[in-house]
Amino acid sequence: MAMTAVTVPDTPTPTPRRRRARGPVRGIGLNVIAVVLGLGIWTVLSRSGIQGLSGPVDVAVRGAELIADGTLPADVLASLRRVFTGFALGTALAVPVGFLMGWYGTARGLIEPYVQFFRTIPPLAIIPLAILLMGIGETPKIFVIFLAAFLSSVVATFQGVMDVDKTLINAARVLGASDRVIFLKVVVPASTPFIIVGMRIGLGAAWGTLVAAELIAAQEGLGYRMQQAQLYYDLPTIFVGLISIGVLGLAMDRLLLLAERRLTGWQERR
Repeated sequence: MAMTAVTVPDTPTPTPRRRRARGPVRGIGLNVIAVVLGLGIWTVLSRSGIQGLSGPVDVAVRGAELIADGTLPADVLASLRRVFTGFALGTALAVPVGFLMGWYGTARGLIEPYVQFFRTIPPLAIIPLAILLMGIGETPKIFVIFLAAFLSSVVATFQGVMDVDKTLINAARVLGASDRVIFLKVVVPASTPFIIVGMRIGLGAAWGTLVAAELIAAQEGLGYRMQQAQLYYDLPTIFVGLISIGVLGLAMDRLLLLAERRLTGWQERR
């Protein structure tokens, strides 16, 4: 009896483009699940008898009231202005200083001791000195945030330059590239992922310093509003401030991640 071969149709394998498309969708789905679970746990805890713990509904109502009377938008704009200014100034200075430290040994020997010294001092400890030297206006608030962002970003940039694969640099030299070309075409691209990581850490440090910075005679801002709410045991307002800071910080962090993907398209990703 003759045997007939049975052909099984090939199962189409997902293309890299499809896999990349599924990744973000899956990530968003997991994020939604995490938010729902978090809200559920929060609701259960608020109803379990923990004294003073406000639930999501109470916080949402209070947030709507603060938006309606214009308080929350004004506080958000004030805090965003301080954080963005301090973060932008700190990062703008940290990147060139980090490159100098990583590329030139002389600069590293002169600058690194000061960076490491101030890195061990919490930016919050600088507040009394900042008030005495700069007064109680916006300058000391922005300076403290600037310092927090600068110290995080400069170390990451410096480490990024130091960790550039020496094989790439030597190969460029063999091909006749000058130091300027090597720096611009090899060192800067290879250091970009480290710079973005440093900026993300610096952004977190800037937001983390905001509440303490707004202790300095502020009249508006999320940190100021939370401190005022503490005096009157207004927990819903405190939660509104916390959630606002978290959402704004998360949004800015996602923008940095988007910039990283655009600037480091050559890098392999999971």
